[in-house]
Amino acid sequence: MQNNIRNTNLRFNLDKEQQRRAWEYLQTMDRQDFKSYSQVISLALVDYFDRYYRTQADPYLETREREELFVKQIVDAVANSLKQALPLFLSGLTAGMAQREPQIRRPFQHLKIHSQIVM
Repeated sequence: MQNNIRNTNLRFNLDKEQQRRAWEYLQTMDRQDFKSYSQVISLALVDYFDRYYRTQADPYLETREREELFVKQIVDAVANSLKQALPLFLSGLTAGMAQREPQIRRPFQHLKIHSQIVM
């Protein structure tokens, strides 16, 4: 098992904004969600490099993701509007059907067609 563990040291320069923020995140992280520095750093590195290599292979990935998010927001907004408006629409439709006069139905009568053959 010892052969599968690698050690490394990290150094944070707190005068640099990004490194200071990274250090602050490590100091204030929720220990219930993140058990160790190793777990957090490995999650962050894998996420960062996975995304980096995907965008290298597909330069329009971020644009498509934004477009898909925008479309999802539109679909969700329409769905929410329908949820709010549909009951009122259906009750109005039902009330309108109840007020409508019943149509008198006449039995279908076959028309007799007389044809004459002229010779």
